[in-house]
Amino acid sequence: MKRILLPAGGAILATGLLAAGLAGTANAAPDWAYDTMAKDAPSALAVAKFWIGANEHTNNLAKATPYTWETKATAKLNASGGYTPDGKPGVVAPIGEEKKTAAKVKNINLPKTIGKVFFVDSENNLKWCSATSIQGKYRNLVATAGHCVYDDSKNASVMDNWVFVPGYYQGKTPYGIYVGKTAFTHYDYSVYNDRDRDYAFVTVYNGVQIGGGKATQVTGKEYAAHTGAKFIDEKTITADEYTAGSQKYGQDGPFKSKAVDPKVETVAKPAEVNSLETVKPYLTGDGKDGVKLVGAEVVKSVYDAAPDSYENNSKFLGLSKVIDISLEEYKQLQADKAEGKFLGELLEVKKEGQVTGWTKQQFFVKKWVKSTAQTKYWVETYFIVDGFIKDVGRLGDNVGGQGFTWNQKPQQTVFVFGYPADAHPDGNKAYTGVTPKWTYGKTSGKTYVSAAHKVEEHIGLKSSFTPGADGGPWLAKYSNAKRLGYVNGVTSLFGDQDNNGRYDLITSPYFDGETQTVYSKAANVWSGSIYK
Repeated sequence: MKRILLPAGGAILATGLLAAGLAGTANAAPDWAYDTMAKDAPSALAVAKFWIGANEHTNNLAKATPYTWETKATAKLNASGGYTPDGKPGVVAPIGEEKKTAAKVKNINLPKTIGKVFFVDSENNLKWCSATSIQGKYRNLVATAGHCVYDDSKNASVMDNWVFVPGYYQGKTPYGIYVGKTAFTHYDYSVYNDRDRDYAFVTVYNGVQIGGGKATQVTGKEYAAHTGAKFIDEKTITADEYTAGSQKYGQDGPFKSKAVDPKVETVAKPAEVNSLETVKPYLTGDGKDGVKLVGAEVVKSVYDAAPDSYENNSKFLGLSKVIDISLEEYKQLQADKAEGKFLGELLEVKKEGQVTGWTKQQFFVKKWVKSTAQTKYWVETYFIVDGFIKDVGRLGDNVGGQGFTWNQKPQQTVFVFGYPADAHPDGNKAYTGVTPKWTYGKTSGKTYVSAAHKVEEHIGLKSSFTPGADGGPWLAKYSNAKRLGYVNGVTSLFGDQDNNGRYDLITSPYFDGETQTVYSKAANVWSGSIYK
């Protein structure tokens, strides 16, 4: 069992995630941490309305895309010795099975507990992961991957507008939409981004359904004043139509324009460029008439074969210099190079046989490009919608909840569910992410290691699942008849072990006694309703 310790004499990070952990001793890091998501009923109702309104125009669920985190182009994961449990095995029964035994698995029926979690990431994109309902005292608990709840790029703060939709299908919420209230994860994940603790348990409010209503066209002023469901239809128009419309309605009217990404194309070197002195004006800004000189990164062999000139595809000496770097950057770039993310060279600097430093060198060839400004023109039509909202009750009452187990022996059969969606590294797209899929097998007796992802002791399963299945549950002792089992892991990483451009391995953190501590904290927290 790995344990990350606080640095001696170092400062404790100031974050809301540490609040619950302060119940521990002053010198020992706690096992669990929590953070508040939607703090109260009005906040939660606003989150629900953000995702789904009265019709397709106000439904953001259908616009979301799979959250790939750092899972694309994962390097081969190295196998090491087996994992040693930190205590005795334990189980918590699924909802409705507290005093019953599981049936044998014959054919695979998908569990009702499976669904997608939706959220807004740090770049303001609408994203989703896989997840499941799980047993809890108040039947209000969701299990998923830690990276589907906490955003590493924002110092492990929780994702915005986080919801769970069981049975999700093409924008529909058959059992309601459940807004996250409190997120629980391991202290080491929340503070140190330790991917060996890449799991989270989230309490959710009672579900709500939002729908109905008739769309009515209104003026821009009426649209702005309306506080309920509303949407805007946009129609692309020509520059002449925009000019005529804006002259009629003025700058505050429905005719709009904005600059969009310019069209960039490779062009020949300008005739007036004959020396380095005349090249300089093109190195910044858009240069003359939108033409500028840029560098395109290539591998060393392509760079060495390039000529010395000012033409396209010639050496760009000014950008291809040897640069001193730190050991930390050197190690990170080694991992990036193994994944094809870094094309340059890395060298150790030695003096008298001892390593005294590290360098990197990237290789660029010249590209003369021309940027042509582009403008988008459109006209808006405004609509308001009358709809309804109703409380549909607790998550576990509506779809049930999987059991929970920890400190189980390796090499046991598990069934894994999720919504794989992304293509394999070679571009092949085997899944759509529209409906949940399943895979099964015996977990490996080895543990998997990835320095790039701060992983030292994941468990693995042979599978062709692709990103989008992130956060999906690994269920032990799954009953086909009852569609219930015991959550014993969540999908975290995807590996291409034979380097053929196809994912063939998925991994999960090992669920041990510390995982059980985090789960127990979450499983005993009440949430309640957001709408009466």
